[in-house]
Amino acid sequence: MDTTVDTPRERRIFGFSPNVFFLGVNSFLNDISSEMILTILPLFLANVLKVGLPIIGLIEGIAESTATLLKVVSGWLSDRVGHRKNLTLLGYSLSNFTKPLLYFANAWGLVLGVRFADRVGKGIRTSPRDALLADSAPKEEIGRSFGLHRAMDTAGAVLGLALAAAIVYMLQQGALDLTRDAYQTIVLVGVIPGLLSIPIVYFLVKEVRAAKGAEVAVAPTPAATNPAAPAPAAAAPGLSRQFKWYLFIIILFTLGNSSDAFLILRAQNLGLGVFQILLLLVGFNLLYTIVALPAGVLSDRLGRRGLILTGWSVYALVYLGFGMAQEAWQLVVVFVLYGLYYGAAEGVGRAYVADLVPSERRGIAYGLYHGAVGVTVLPASLAAGILWQLYGPPAAFFFGAALAGVAAFLLWTTMRG
Repeated sequence: MDTTVDTPRERRIFGFSPNVFFLGVNSFLNDISSEMILTILPLFLANVLKVGLPIIGLIEGIAESTATLLKVVSGWLSDRVGHRKNLTLLGYSLSNFTKPLLYFANAWGLVLGVRFADRVGKGIRTSPRDALLADSAPKEEIGRSFGLHRAMDTAGAVLGLALAAAIVYMLQQGALDLTRDAYQTIVLVGVIPGLLSIPIVYFLVKEVRAAKGAEVAVAPTPAATNPAAPAPAAAAPGLSRQFKWYLFIIILFTLGNSSDAFLILRAQNLGLGVFQILLLLVGFNLLYTIVALPAGVLSDRLGRRGLILTGWSVYALVYLGFGMAQEAWQLVVVFVLYGLYYGAAEGVGRAYVADLVPSERRGIAYGLYHGAVGVTVLPASLAAGILWQLYGPPAAFFFGAALAGVAAFLLWTTMRG
């Protein structure tokens, strides 16, 4: 049976394209699994396997950077062959079939291997999935659709972290360090929703043929009513100069955006136990979930750049807070506000890519976008680990805040829309 559709305008589910909705359901289930198993993996490494911070930074950096080349290749391949669903399915399958191996981890080498395989899966699926999501939405709803996807993804994170917190509380209550038994139980429970996410893509998500030479989807902006203002993208198919400049700014921002493992370790550094850290992560993801969809809708109406600038400004302030915090309660405030950055900037930043390139180039565009992030995660995480070890935790976070400020300034002064 042909499961390819030619237009995003079909029957709606809760006001959204079926592909947008079911990709959101898939991400909801997958993120329950990932957040349960992977978010506190740095604590498992530090508390159970007794791994030092530089090695943790190396594992996280390699894990994230591994996906870089594959995101570019899979995005390009999805444009080339005109099929995005199968690559999306393959990526989710690889990640969710390898995560159960963490139950048996007794050395950091196996952890690195599983993280490597998981990120290979992410590298294969991310660009085709985002391109499929953009192609499945009417151009005037791209921000809203990415907002829904981010909201459902993060709602899964909220539920996953809440389940992990419940398991930790039942097995070790207020203990400061994570135990092996608690983590193994989390892995066993967490693999279930991850495996359930795979049939959602297989049975319910359909291919969408991108129309050749399709108009670039441009959110309403002041530039739209000012002929003298630069257009967000050239009308002809290709990667616009604005898109390439956006990639440069993203790379600069990400050089200061080290793995969130350091935020978790900072919370433990200030005296919070595993259960308390998990509750913090629930609060962070809850705010992210609440903000993501309204931010996407707002970006469709007012333009994306302002929302991204807001998010990056919050990020800079939050990282300053992480560096300056002296008491656990101070960290609680900045940790939860960290969700405001993600809600305002993450989905909107992805929707902005769709504004800057034509439909038939979105696969490679999302590959380059995610690749730009991935290629800088390794040096960012290594730098954070080294700064932490040599000069203390504040140095790592002040460095991230400074680069975020520079990137926000460049986005404000050089981009439109």
